[in-house]
Amino acid sequence: MKSHVFSIFIVSLVLACIGQAQTTPYPRQTIKLVSPIPPGGAPDLIARILGAKLAELTSQGVVIENHVGSNGGVAAEYVARSNPDGYTLLVCMDSTFTINPYLYRHNSIDVNKELIPVATLGSNQFVLSANAQLPIKNFADFIALAKKSNPPLAYASAGNGSQHHLIMELLKAKAGIELLHVPYKGGSPATTATVGGETAVMFAGTSNANLMKSGKLRALASTGLQRSKVFPQVPTISETYPDFEAKIWIGLFAPIAMPNEVLERLRTLVSQALMSEDMAQNLFKSGGIEPFVTTPTAFKELIAKDQQKYSQIIKTLNITLD
Repeated sequence: MKSHVFSIFIVSLVLACIGQAQTTPYPRQTIKLVSPIPPGGAPDLIARILGAKLAELTSQGVVIENHVGSNGGVAAEYVARSNPDGYTLLVCMDSTFTINPYLYRHNSIDVNKELIPVATLGSNQFVLSANAQLPIKNFADFIALAKKSNPPLAYASAGNGSQHHLIMELLKAKAGIELLHVPYKGGSPATTATVGGETAVMFAGTSNANLMKSGKLRALASTGLQRSKVFPQVPTISETYPDFEAKIWIGLFAPIAMPNEVLERLRTLVSQALMSEDMAQNLFKSGGIEPFVTTPTAFKELIAKDQQKYSQIIKTLNITLD
């Protein structure tokens, strides 16, 4: 009899523990944030800053993994194929969703069907940046030099099909200049190449602000419709070529089958993180990145709008990749 009662007690205790575990709010274990670029670029910086804040808010560990390749496609596929439990998430630049589907002939996944937008995280604009030894002082000088250079000046990008690539191709078309494209695996190695003189110019995020302010890179023009808060003295390209605009945003994505209750809890946590003053300061210190908070509906509309814009650029420039 005592043995039977004890057995019932043990079973009840186990069931109670299971029930408690099932009702414990997300997260209950370490979260993995996957970055699609090497350490140093905007998505990686935001992942690390967000990770630290989420760890503080949840008392759970957060680790960062870098899965580089295919303009974010490698990282996107890795997350899409992971367990949709909310513990493997993608911190990714917009181009993976707004450019890849229209640029590559063969995509390993359909990001629009296999990943769900969780939240916007940060935004930034690009700065046309030149090697400090290039014999120019401003944007007009660069255009003039590019028009007369033979062979053409070389420019670095974060990879074939990246925004760095397409925006420079758009500028080439607008300005009527020729440049040689040299793709790298991420913004960080592209920056190293431009600082070192392997390439003459590149479009860089303001995460390279310290290099520009120290004189290792020369800031020529920014890509927003308004001047960058980091470089208010630097003109926008739209001041020369009206309506020229290109901004980068970083978002958080998850496998499509993630439970709705986890999705909503995650959105709440991310919103709390982005609205904290210390996270905003850390983002700005990391290169002028601004917290970017939108509603889920507005996020989906933004993706659709940028998909239309970049698909048209790709079609006009007739750029395709395998």
